[in-house]
Amino acid sequence: MQVDVIASVNEARSDDFIHKTAIVIDVLRATSTIITALAHGASEVLPVETVQQARSCQQMGDILGGERFCRRIAGFHAGNSPYEYMTEEILDKRVILTTTNGTRGIQKSHKASHILAGALINASACANVALQLRKDIVLLCAGAQDVFALEDGLCAGLIIDELMKQSDLDAVIQVNDFGLAMHSAYIQHEDRILHALMHCAGGRRLTKIGFAEDVEYCAGVNSVPLVPYISGQPAAMKPFAQNSPLLFS
Repeated sequence: MQVDVIASVNEARSDDFIHKTAIVIDVLRATSTIITALAHGASEVLPVETVQQARSCQQMGDILGGERFCRRIAGFHAGNSPYEYMTEEILDKRVILTTTNGTRGIQKSHKASHILAGALINASACANVALQLRKDIVLLCAGAQDVFALEDGLCAGLIIDELMKQSDLDAVIQVNDFGLAMHSAYIQHEDRILHALMHCAGGRRLTKIGFAEDVEYCAGVNSVPLVPYISGQPAAMKPFAQNSPLLFS
């Protein structure tokens, strides 16, 4: 099984994902928020690229969520903090989410056979589902402000580590050079992930504007055993279930 890691959305080409499983990673905070919303009872999360798309998709009862420059978009119900999606208000509701990088990454992966949302909080479960799908894997680090973000790279390294641990003895996991570098970075930081996130550019930026709790939550390795996946058209994400058909192919 080939596993490739792409450093940022800007470096990804749509054709990189054909016939593969894409795992989109935006630790701080889009994919962590999608995972959290579904874990707390949202019926599905529809990731869209622009604010206009989010507003045009909204139907009665939908929750509009999203951020620009780490702040909630004016007129939206929620921003991009996972804590905003831990309330009874989202139970059985569809969340329409637009963020600066993470939802762009999901859209960029649209040619993949399967699209999963990965983060530190669901890394083990995400690796498990990807292995079940038995396709080559592309880990797309969303990045921040169009450049690589360390937290996403560390998460990619963790997922690679989980793939290696969970794969069949007969399966050979082959990783591209950037992925090998991210795996080494994760091994170096695995005992101090929170410290790494607090001191990376994204963690410092969120802490400065009052979201240190978000950084702590997003650093909780394997704390939420749920994997969002694309469930058809429109491209909404729902929790992966063993008995659910994967409609997006």
